[in-house]
Amino acid sequence: MRLRAYAGLALPALIIVVLAMTAAACGGRSSDDNAAAASGDNSSSTAASEEDLSGKIQVDGSSTVGPLTTAAAELFREQQPDVNVTVGISGTGGGFERFCAGETDISDASRPIDPEEEAPVCKEAGIEYTQLQVAVDALTVVVNPQNDWVDCLTTKQLNAIWKPGSEVKSWADVPGGDYLDETMELAGPGTDSGTFDYFTDEINGEEGASRSDYTASEDDNVIVKAVEGAKGALGYFGYTYYEENQDKLKALAVDGGNGCVEPSKETAQDGSYSPLSRPLYIYVKNDSMKKPEVAAFLRYYFDNLDSIVELAQFISEPENEVAKEQGKLEQALSQAGA
Repeated sequence: MRLRAYAGLALPALIIVVLAMTAAACGGRSSDDNAAAASGDNSSSTAASEEDLSGKIQVDGSSTVGPLTTAAAELFREQQPDVNVTVGISGTGGGFERFCAGETDISDASRPIDPEEEAPVCKEAGIEYTQLQVAVDALTVVVNPQNDWVDCLTTKQLNAIWKPGSEVKSWADVPGGDYLDETMELAGPGTDSGTFDYFTDEINGEEGASRSDYTASEDDNVIVKAVEGAKGALGYFGYTYYEENQDKLKALAVDGGNGCVEPSKETAQDGSYSPLSRPLYIYVKNDSMKKPEVAAFLRYYFDNLDSIVELAQFISEPENEVAKEQGKLEQALSQAGA
């Protein structure tokens, strides 16, 4: 399982720091109490620790959503140390392949499942699932911090750069701008990434339509290094990867037709960062909800979602949306007999 670094600390180390600070402030607690305090203590999270559970929960999918599920898993493990939650990052498409093949319990996704992924693979395998939204994202276009000639790009300019067959090789080739004649080195998600699917659909008008001569990876840290390493570089990925690397990168505003809007938590939540704000999901296999450890993990995840999102530096949903998704989860768990 890959763990992403937050603010210079690996995620487990960050959680240990949070728990230690909580213990110092509150005069010594049990590890269960510390985990509850770090993630927002309530009756449901306490209930998750009343019964000792064991087992393994398999998660795979989006590199964007993966760190959020990892944060939930690490905190849940403080209450249920015998439950092993493994989180892979094979990309949204790769995660759906494993999910529909029956290999995982939960699939992290930065876009909805496509009909060709759902049918015939999932349906023929008898895989029924519940889609749950866990956060929102501002898909962020980034450049090298030495780039002082552009602060905003229009969606038309992004299309000119990223469309199939694009002949943009230098910033001077970008239409509608008077930019430096600096070689443009591109980096972005690979074809198994939901971020790739979303970006190409919104910017190029067709999911999967993109130039291929760029550094592609499902690991967003590869994109960070590529953009950091070249003055004329440009890339894109989820907002939280920019947040944790903002000392190495520069985020561009995007003009979707109503002026330049910078990516932020506020503009993602209110939808003004258009068209690159998007929902983030987990997909849960309905049969897996019958397992006590899966049911407990999901309840913990959503009972403490706001605190987990904040700890993992993601963008939270509006409160009414969280309540709606939590209600959907409880209905699915009830139907599964959990």
